[in-house]
Amino acid sequence: MSKKNVIDEPRCSFCGKGESQVEHLIAAPTDGVFICNDCVAICKQQLEVPQAKNTADKVALLPPEQLKAELDKYIIGQDEAKRVLSVAVYNHYKRVNYNLRNAPPRDRDDERTVRERKSKGDGVELNKSNILMFGPSGCGKTLLAQTLSKILNVPFAMVDATTLTEAGYVGEDVENILLRLIKNADYDIAAAERGIIYIDEVDKIARKGENVSITRDVSGEGVQQSLLKIIESTISSIPPNGGRKHPQQEFIHMDTTNVLFILGGAFVGLDKIVSDRLGKTRIGFGGDIHADRSTDEVLPKVQPQDLIKFGLIPELVGRVPVTVALRDLKSEDLVRVLTEPKNAIVKQYVKLLDLDGVSLEFDAGALTAIADKAIALHTGARGLRTIVENAMLDIMYTVPSDKSIRKIVVTSDTIENGTPPKIVKDAA
Repeated sequence: MSKKNVIDEPRCSFCGKGESQVEHLIAAPTDGVFICNDCVAICKQQLEVPQAKNTADKVALLPPEQLKAELDKYIIGQDEAKRVLSVAVYNHYKRVNYNLRNAPPRDRDDERTVRERKSKGDGVELNKSNILMFGPSGCGKTLLAQTLSKILNVPFAMVDATTLTEAGYVGEDVENILLRLIKNADYDIAAAERGIIYIDEVDKIARKGENVSITRDVSGEGVQQSLLKIIESTISSIPPNGGRKHPQQEFIHMDTTNVLFILGGAFVGLDKIVSDRLGKTRIGFGGDIHADRSTDEVLPKVQPQDLIKFGLIPELVGRVPVTVALRDLKSEDLVRVLTEPKNAIVKQYVKLLDLDGVSLEFDAGALTAIADKAIALHTGARGLRTIVENAMLDIMYTVPSDKSIRKIVVTSDTIENGTPPKIVKDAA
């Protein structure tokens, strides 16, 4: 082809390539307008991306009964707490899917569709209901939040409230909570905006008294105030590297409207506040004594005014309308924790030794001794692994080298006194 013909040949109106440089050149109805096969492929790819994203926007929901059944596979006891959480989480993500379906139009072509939806009654606005969990250490608060995110397949982030400070003070800014969620979502902002954030040890940032302090409370009331703006529906600007040392860096913008916030804490002393409110029993000559109420009986009756008296600011209490009380785990509950869940500690050790060709057994006395030891240490289920690890250390050290061992039985003496377990070996 001559140079003149190359100059005069039809060209793609998008990339400018000539007919001789591409495989196909498609002519448009308008004279002089063409598109090449490469640009068609790019357009196809661009059209498919929003479609895939819209499909991923919705969260696959399980009804509350099924959601609780899934929680039962990983968490022992706390049946009432699991029921409350199942309903709250189901309603939250039902609201998320509803809001996505009725979201404002991104262009003018969608305005008529949205108007039609609203005229049919779909214009109702559903408010967010965040969750507050309280109960003793080791009763399953963190595990409940983690397991919910796993079941729903949504991003999850956890932060300790005691590490947070107001912006401008040494410590971790509140906005870094959102950055942590974004990182756990592989920087997929749309996915992060449907995630779960668990803030632990919230009771540790309660103000020291009911009166507002005239001094700055860097890690207490001030942090509660800072949390308000992200817990409520807002578009937050987050430094991608955390902190505010580089003001010139571009901010990540994230909408927290559909993020579920779960707050947790032990709230030691809250039961006494509730008992005082519930009243006293009058005996004798007008004397007052507290009615004999257990903590498990009192905590489910917590009211917003009790949390405010404990030290949470009213604005924060108003943003966590769903309250969940977890009870202290008893010895029989801890024994079930050791043996029943999919990831039970005993099951893990049985499997580890099975890989070495050795059978492992914990007798009933050993399981009870482990549970009683955890209760004595006031660690709840959190301390079970440490107790078992200590008891199994010598066994795990010896077994791989001694090929004659066929069975090991851990007894109560092994847990309580550190005596060696019963070992069955091959006959000499």
